[in-house]
Amino acid sequence: MKAPLSRRKFLAASAAATAFQIVPRHVIAGSGQTPPSEKLNIAGIGVGGMGASNLRKCKDENIVALCDVDHDYAAPTLEAYPKAKFYTDYREMFDKQKDIDAVIIATPDHTHGVITMRAMEAGKHVFCQKPLTHTIHEARAITEAARRYGVQTQMGNQGHSSEYIRLMKEWIDDGAIGDVREVHAWTDRPAGGQVWSTFAVKAKSLERPAIPASLNWDLWLGPAQYRHYHPDYHPKTWRAWIDFGTGSLGDMGCHILDPAFWALDLGAPEVINASTTHWEEGVSSQTFPRASIVRYQFPARGKKPPVKLTWYDGRLLPPRPEELEPDRELPKSGAIIIGDKGKMLHGSHGASSLRIIPEERMKVYQRPAKTIPRVKGSHEDDWIRACKEGNNGTPASSNFEYGGALTEMVLLGMAAIQMKDQNLRWDTKNLRFTNNEDANALINPPYREGWAL
Repeated sequence: MKAPLSRRKFLAASAAATAFQIVPRHVIAGSGQTPPSEKLNIAGIGVGGMGASNLRKCKDENIVALCDVDHDYAAPTLEAYPKAKFYTDYREMFDKQKDIDAVIIATPDHTHGVITMRAMEAGKHVFCQKPLTHTIHEARAITEAARRYGVQTQMGNQGHSSEYIRLMKEWIDDGAIGDVREVHAWTDRPAGGQVWSTFAVKAKSLERPAIPASLNWDLWLGPAQYRHYHPDYHPKTWRAWIDFGTGSLGDMGCHILDPAFWALDLGAPEVINASTTHWEEGVSSQTFPRASIVRYQFPARGKKPPVKLTWYDGRLLPPRPEELEPDRELPKSGAIIIGDKGKMLHGSHGASSLRIIPEERMKVYQRPAKTIPRVKGSHEDDWIRACKEGNNGTPASSNFEYGGALTEMVLLGMAAIQMKDQNLRWDTKNLRFTNNEDANALINPPYREGWAL
């Protein structure tokens, strides 16, 4: 009887069947430039906003295709890459253009899952903006699919490639603040705590603006249930809407909670609950509230004690640490990591401006050796490196194995916000809440007819 195929061998075999071949630099004689045979052919999907920035950081590769549902919004990016073929529908792009090696996805949250799955099914390496998906079910399905297809992946929480996040993990592992049992994290998004969308005032009206000629509204909606176009959805304010975005927590939690999630090996929480401000009149089932407090309870992990993590948004803040000097302000977005021997304070995006507080303790702390490998270049560079090394190399820093778990944790908080003031008990193995069927309906809401993951 043959031995079962190991997961490593299965992934290697899958990669061999689908992956492109790149000639290593050391076999190319002559110039100091990257030879064409060693460049990735990259496509961008959703290139009017953050996708444009991601593509700029990949400019040394071949940008061969661009896809966006709004030609006018994407116009500056299209002008920047005149040789790239343009598509409105990503499905048509994958069907017609076979030279694509890798894809950057920076569309609104509600379309991340379906586009990412289609790209991986086609054997493409994927860089997808955070949060990785719009729903908890999608996060788990995309994580499992990335294992199955053996492609190289990266979620767009760029702070995970930073120096600060590695320092924080090294310091915590060194015992700099002792065992950590409590974390407080916050953001001022939506900035100033203002109403998420001006549509809150217009929701009761029958106003139906004309769809811009440059926009394919049906494709913009994708798997979301149909609704009439309004400029409050596209291009800037879709994050406000439950059907399209994931609010402040989905937007900034993947940056601000990332350091604690990684350094403390938090994994899945056991219990989540949330308190919120009042929902805006007329749109209570559609948009996120002005401000939220979300509380997570994580179990012990090996020798690491249980952790209580509290999230604040809309300019709500945690209690000011006694250790913080009177002339120092809390950052607009950041976290306090509380151990039984001290505290750390950091800003957004990968523990930026990380310090032990008070500053006197920081100055005398004997830093441990740097043991965690550092990322060379940008978050995008790290993904490109992983694509070129393939399954025999080192995965990107926030590959979907990690980014999917982080996204699940963040989206559980989003579910708690919608089920406010209720303790939700989470069974991560079976992907369900054990005590609330209404909350279970949020895990995998139905797609619009004609769409599937």
